[in-house]
Amino acid sequence: MYEYDRRIVLTLDAGGTNFVFGAVQSCQEIIEPYKLPAEPNDLNLCIQTLVKGFSAVKSQLPEDPVAISFAFPGPADYEHGVIGDLPNLPAFRGGIALGPYLSHHFGIPVYINNDGNLFAYGEALAGTLPQINKELQDAGSQKQYHNLLGLTLGTGFGAGVVINDNILLTGDNGCGGDIWCMRNLKYPDLIVEESVSIRAVMRVFRELGGDPDPSLTPKDLYQIAESSPDPIQQNAAKESFRELGRMAGASIANALMMIDGMVVFGGGVANNHRYIMPGVMEELRATLGTFGGNCFPCLQMSVYNLLNEEDRKTFFQDNTQLVCIPGTSEQVPYMSDRKIGVTISQLGASRAIQLGAYAYALIQLDKK
Repeated sequence: MYEYDRRIVLTLDAGGTNFVFGAVQSCQEIIEPYKLPAEPNDLNLCIQTLVKGFSAVKSQLPEDPVAISFAFPGPADYEHGVIGDLPNLPAFRGGIALGPYLSHHFGIPVYINNDGNLFAYGEALAGTLPQINKELQDAGSQKQYHNLLGLTLGTGFGAGVVINDNILLTGDNGCGGDIWCMRNLKYPDLIVEESVSIRAVMRVFRELGGDPDPSLTPKDLYQIAESSPDPIQQNAAKESFRELGRMAGASIANALMMIDGMVVFGGGVANNHRYIMPGVMEELRATLGTFGGNCFPCLQMSVYNLLNEEDRKTFFQDNTQLVCIPGTSEQVPYMSDRKIGVTISQLGASRAIQLGAYAYALIQLDKK
């Protein structure tokens, strides 16, 4: 995945408070990140900041970059680089042609996508997918995976889908992978993000009798779950993470029936996977019935938590059989096991997004 490619791509981590600029070559960041205030309320200042940041990075490079590629919040028409109305960047209202502006200014192609898409792309090309496939190969398994659902847990519930190794499933309207607005399992009239986000885990914690202190963070809740001497507080913390996992798991199960691939979590809240994953797995292993009284797993694939040693061992076992072609003595492999794995990012969300942006730009350039 472009580990030896000498082309340089400018990147950006665009938050509501700060913009962090960088440059990647051969899948490695080649300068110190350059940070500037985002100027979210003034469009002209915000655009000037983007130009200043990319120009500062470019001036430090040994050669000219071939593209700019980064994640930017939506809604947006990412294909044409037009940003819509953003809640955390009020300056962007009514459709701002950010990509074309930057392309015109710097004279190179500009590729913009959302963070869920680029997180999944980075994990598919340089993270979870190649790592799992290498481990399967090392274990003597003939199985290889080509599809991935990447999920980010943080302020919101983001997602991206990669199919056939390197095709980002953006959809005809740029809405592919928008898991955040699926129906909420517990509150069917609400979107799932209301139960899968930082605000959700804090709300449930308080509802279950947890400390109402508004300054508490998910990191604080993890410490409460781990070691609080108060059993009410400790149970509230554990259950708030478990509920988030169940609500996420229910939506993931629906998505997997269409995607059928590996699942990887990233983002700050994913660091609490010890308490989130049981809820996720509960929903991914749930059963559904029929009017006739039959019972089926909600997924056709067996799902394995790759953070669990026993699950991991079973997942990597090769159970391929050989079956005869009728009327001949020839045999063909039969993979009767249908398996997918769930894990967390080893790259980290920021690194995966940056690598996703880098690879996406080079793949688009190579298509031309």
